[in-house]
Amino acid sequence: MLDAIIVGAGPIGIELAAALKREGLSYAHLERGCLAQTVFGYPPDTHFFSSPERIAIAGIPFLTPDQNKAKREEYLTYLRAVVTQLQLQIRFFENVESIVPGRNGGFTVQSKHVRTGRESQYEARRIILATGDMHKYRMLGVPGEDLGHVSHSLKDPHTYLGQRVLIVGGKNSAAEAAIRLYRAGAQVSLSYRQRELPADSIKYWILPELNSLIKTGMIRFFPASTVKEIQAEQVILDSAGETVSVLADSILLLTGYVLDPTLYTLCGIKTDPTTQQPEWNPETMETNVAGIFVAGTGAAGTQKPYRFFIENCHEHVDRIVGAITGKPVTAFRKFFEMPES
Repeated sequence: MLDAIIVGAGPIGIELAAALKREGLSYAHLERGCLAQTVFGYPPDTHFFSSPERIAIAGIPFLTPDQNKAKREEYLTYLRAVVTQLQLQIRFFENVESIVPGRNGGFTVQSKHVRTGRESQYEARRIILATGDMHKYRMLGVPGEDLGHVSHSLKDPHTYLGQRVLIVGGKNSAAEAAIRLYRAGAQVSLSYRQRELPADSIKYWILPELNSLIKTGMIRFFPASTVKEIQAEQVILDSAGETVSVLADSILLLTGYVLDPTLYTLCGIKTDPTTQQPEWNPETMETNVAGIFVAGTGAAGTQKPYRFFIENCHEHVDRIVGAITGKPVTAFRKFFEMPES
């Protein structure tokens, strides 16, 4: 009977494992993909919003070569180093199939290896779900969305040279993709459902560049527009009440992600029917199911009304480990705050 099972090996899941190990608690750590699967899925050379010290975990400093915000590749290297340095044992590509009440008031977890099909069973007193919130692409539900030249994620910009690309979306991923593909030699058009790009959802150093490229006509912008249909060589937009045809060789639907509440449902956790946010105690992160906790961005559901990112989820680790041990715990030292003299 383990003290806990952690599900999910993103930054907060890793930090939880480090904290449990430090407290001498027994645990198993399961991840259905690779280490930090969500971060791994970011486009190449993506920069983080947050500064390195705010996404450092487990008290281990994160330094970048140029002292600027980290790239995807740098953060993945850092996370691998943390896991290796702390000798954290994570069972990768192991998908949780069920979580049910077990003996002695604990839980029985059934899992299956996604590559080999090997089945495993674990028993633990507590379950900690650190599974994130970027599980499925937000679909538009329009004809042609399943065509081969349509994608919901940005690939290497090199592959878009000479392509007519329509990007659908107006937040950070769409804005950054528009600039990167323009610089990679693509002919870029941008469709967004609002009349103006949202300044609070785009990196502050990205928005001025994008607005300048739009103003000078380098990037075509279709404000207040929605996709009606995707065809082999064009996309039909409803732009401010008018039907517009946009020629496109590639279409990027960068419209965000939605949380998959399947695992919450399996556990009996109550979720909001609209946002999929699980019910949890803000002091302990324990859900309505005694002994099951949530941590990280998945605790926010679809990010309304909460807005969770790596940098403001470190305290989840403290709350959960504190609830388990019954004593105050500080698993994350804030390197960006000066110590009191």
